[in-house]
Amino acid sequence: MSESFVQRFPSLDQLGRDGMRHRDIWFAVGIVFMLTILFLPVPAWGLDVGLAISVAFSVLVLMVALWINKPLDFSSFPTILLVATMLRLSLNIASTRLILSNGHEGPEAAGHVISGFSHFVIGGNFVIGIIIFAILVTVNFLVITKGATRVAEVAARFTLDAIPGKQMAIDADLSAGLIDDKQAQSRRLELEQESSFFGSMDGASKFVRGDAIAGLIITFINLIGGILIGVAQKDLSFSEAAHVYSILSVGDGLVSQIPALIVSLAAGLLVTKGGNKGSADQALLRQLGSYPKAMLVASILMGLLAVTPGMPFFPFLFLAGVFGGIAWWLPRHFEEQERVRQREELAASQPKVSEETPIEELLRVEDVQLEVGSQLVPLIVGENTGLTAKVSLLRRRFAKQYGFYLPKIRVKDSGFLAPKAYEISVQGVIVGRGEIWPKYMLAIDPTGTAEPLEGHETREPTFGLPARWISRSMSERAEAKGYTVVDEESVVITHLTEVIKDNLNSLLTYAALQKLLDGLDGDYQKLINDLVPSQITMAALQNVLQNLLSEHISIRNLPLILEAIAEAAPHSRNVGLIVEHVRARLAQQICQGLMSEDGFVRVVSLQPKWEQAFQEHIEQQGEDRVFTMPPSMVHDFVMAVRPVIQQQINGGEPFAVLVSQEIRTFVRSLLERVSAVTPVISHAELHRKAPVKAVAQI
Repeated sequence: MSESFVQRFPSLDQLGRDGMRHRDIWFAVGIVFMLTILFLPVPAWGLDVGLAISVAFSVLVLMVALWINKPLDFSSFPTILLVATMLRLSLNIASTRLILSNGHEGPEAAGHVISGFSHFVIGGNFVIGIIIFAILVTVNFLVITKGATRVAEVAARFTLDAIPGKQMAIDADLSAGLIDDKQAQSRRLELEQESSFFGSMDGASKFVRGDAIAGLIITFINLIGGILIGVAQKDLSFSEAAHVYSILSVGDGLVSQIPALIVSLAAGLLVTKGGNKGSADQALLRQLGSYPKAMLVASILMGLLAVTPGMPFFPFLFLAGVFGGIAWWLPRHFEEQERVRQREELAASQPKVSEETPIEELLRVEDVQLEVGSQLVPLIVGENTGLTAKVSLLRRRFAKQYGFYLPKIRVKDSGFLAPKAYEISVQGVIVGRGEIWPKYMLAIDPTGTAEPLEGHETREPTFGLPARWISRSMSERAEAKGYTVVDEESVVITHLTEVIKDNLNSLLTYAALQKLLDGLDGDYQKLINDLVPSQITMAALQNVLQNLLSEHISIRNLPLILEAIAEAAPHSRNVGLIVEHVRARLAQQICQGLMSEDGFVRVVSLQPKWEQAFQEHIEQQGEDRVFTMPPSMVHDFVMAVRPVIQQQINGGEPFAVLVSQEIRTFVRSLLERVSAVTPVISHAELHRKAPVKAVAQI
């Protein structure tokens, strides 16, 4: 129908388009028209139109104030408040001119709107009208306007005082990697708008107070001036003049005060909204629904009042039923809304697979991926949730500790997992899995000798220690019994950290290495160009760095590593020999990482017979070396080393196995069967200034 209407009247459609295109001109014309009313007489029908616009405009402002999501969504309110106040004052002056000039003609001398209000609201009785008008002015001026003004003043002051702290928080989030440059810029802009808005509201609230005072003065002038004009100039008796002009004056006052009261209410709703987000009804219902016990107590009290002698039964019984129903329904309603919101956010965050999706995207394997079950979705939804933020900080920590940025860790839900389960995969291979209980704490028994504790028995997923899932209220009691208590997010982050440590070497991909090299200072770009590919290939360089990472040696000092490779590469193309030379150059770094609290590097050495046995079973084949120790001797070595290593681990102090440089690689390969985290160093890796303490011998 609308389409046929536009087709029949194309000129109207074009007129509407032209009007929207020149809306700035129309706005200026409207302001000029309001100023014109102050000086030029307005006919009664024109005043009716203006008063109707004033009432409609005030109602529109109130509805917008009710439904906005946050105060900044209505940042133009101070300007609108000024325009609405000016419109009402202009119409007041126009109505005053009509009342004083034509009031002797009867109640309809100032238009049908004022006459209608005077008959509908006050029933033609000017005494009732004066009382109602006085009440409206009192409510508007002393209650709503004064309260809104005070709230606006306090909000403006505290907003301005909080700006430096909020700016520092934005800078801290940006430095921590929780937000990017665009998000930081958006937050700063919002902060500027917030300070400007509340500062403007502080001044704009004075318009409302001034409007209330002006309305009261104008009504008094209309009443006194009308009576004087009616008696002195229009030959009316005092009683006739008082009756006619009182009804007109009070009707005019009501027509102006009702829109003023509505706009004042809108201003109060806006400044008292504070940090609540969502429309007024949503914020109210959400917060009432968060405390169902309060609604239940109110329901019980209403029920008691219903059966109290002398009290009306049905009204209080009805309210008891309403409050009881709300107490039961609201929490369930908001739980369902929260589940729907989380599903929508998660669906929006996942890439949509369609027919247009390139096949390469479907075949791509994520370097690191964390998948969670359905009950764990609240832990990962949103950019700033606890788990997501900790994953971001984890990448920064690894970058600082090991010298390269981890690939982005993808966190997603999976419908194939149990509701409380999670899985960690590296380059498409599942390398860790576990189960966590949302909103519970994990109490870990590190020694296995702690007192029994109530809870769900389980195993800590990272190290396999005995543990129990307990309620948060039991945390202090569990710690007092010797348990280590962590939240569910820390369980996942700890597991993810250990998995990444075990797979650091495979995460240094060709692309990651290229970014590392490109990020070096220009002074080292010449060294890279001389080194790659003439002396060492990119793949071999990657292999050297991966060997270091596999033994948890940081490659953060990449320039020194490149210099060491440049020294060794002309003499040997064997990656193992190059790695040993690089480790010798990193001796100070390696020893610093092994120092205990007393400042010593604690070492476990090999007896000479084992040193000689390893030396005898290494065969040189060109630049390659082959380890030929028989299985029986390997078994004897492993059995000899296991109790010594376990004893040192139980001691809790850092230590390393010290061997000669020629056999270090092969000793390391055998010790991985006993303890993969125990470092094996050679004599060349002991820095000359590092104090060494021999603690055991194998």
